[in-house]
Amino acid sequence: MSVDVVTFGCRLNAAESEVIRREAERAGLTDTVVVNTCAVTAEAVRQARQTIRALRRQRPQANIVVTGCAAQTEPQTFIAMTEADRVLGNSEKLSVAAWAQARDAFGLADAPKALINDIMAVRDTAAHLIEGFAGRARAFVQVQNGCDHRCTFCIIPYGRGNSRSVPMGAVVADVRRLVVNGYCEVVLTGVDITSYGADLPGALKLGMLVKQILKHVPELKRLRLSSIDSVEADRDLIDAFADDERLMPHLHLSLQSGDDLILKRMKRRHSRSDAIAFCAALRRLRPDMVFGADIIAGFPTETESMFEHSLALVDDCGLTHLHVFPFSARPGTPAARMPQLASAIVKERARRLRERGASALQRHLDAEVGATRRVLVESREQGRTEQFTPVKLALPAEPGTLVELRIAAHDGRQLLAA
Repeated sequence: MSVDVVTFGCRLNAAESEVIRREAERAGLTDTVVVNTCAVTAEAVRQARQTIRALRRQRPQANIVVTGCAAQTEPQTFIAMTEADRVLGNSEKLSVAAWAQARDAFGLADAPKALINDIMAVRDTAAHLIEGFAGRARAFVQVQNGCDHRCTFCIIPYGRGNSRSVPMGAVVADVRRLVVNGYCEVVLTGVDITSYGADLPGALKLGMLVKQILKHVPELKRLRLSSIDSVEADRDLIDAFADDERLMPHLHLSLQSGDDLILKRMKRRHSRSDAIAFCAALRRLRPDMVFGADIIAGFPTETESMFEHSLALVDDCGLTHLHVFPFSARPGTPAARMPQLASAIVKERARRLRERGASALQRHLDAEVGATRRVLVESREQGRTEQFTPVKLALPAEPGTLVELRIAAHDGRQLLAA
């Protein structure tokens, strides 16, 4: 048995899990399970601990290695777990040398359990070229890592380090390699991808990277972006959406709140009006554009009227795919020291926000009935439209292929193809 990876969290983690599997196998590890953790909420960390305990019960003889953002930000949590054999930091998890060191340490009682260096000292991000993604119809390409911003609620910069970009030529080469290997859709990922290029010669931007990929990999059928910070979207990026239909009409926005005072207390760099104007401007250029967003419910000091601004933002921005996060205080962040709301209020506001998101999704699903969509098949009976809306296929199709389908109905959660 070789290396299995259990992935929590974002698309960047999903991309890095492929590198982890490859580098660990290159180092000669066998019968090993790697848990690639997420630190964005306390619940994410709890789920990782629960999974590690379950894995130990299921595979008592396997080597269990914990890595990822939670391992980086709170290593003692996992070092203390008897179920975990080794703990690797976020930089180390992508290094074949670190995996070789972990391999040699298995079974040695006096070997250090953790290998975690200072993530803030990492200055560049290598291009980890990936041949393919096991069990996935689309491929992910890391273009950037880390974050230079310090939002008051966010622990991620301390798990990922400062922002650093993959050189443009390496990204284009990676996309080309994946297309040659048969992938129809590629997703650009990172922690803060709209900060792409600031650390590279010439201070490049994400929009230029997108244009270069579309220009130099003409065989690429679909290019998609992961979560972006709308206030950092540059003119080239906006033009690319307007000019090339291969850039998918779906953006997931890091909005977090619809209230200006809460946005300031979060140390966000956009206002409510900025978010609304961005969505309206892109929709004018690309009428089929669909937006998702992250919104936090129950941020410290949030009043009912402030929360209602977030509720209204769903309609004011025309959001469709909502990710709702009940506020989770992360130790070491400024928001954890602010006056906290009662947990019952946080949960109730998260429920109301999810209900508003569900209503928005229903309107989108209703509007799609009768349309013809080009669907990327993810499994033999499931796919996603250009707008990332899930579709249940009427007839089985080959995963990884693009099929043109007419939408006949929906079941409240997904579209149903004719």
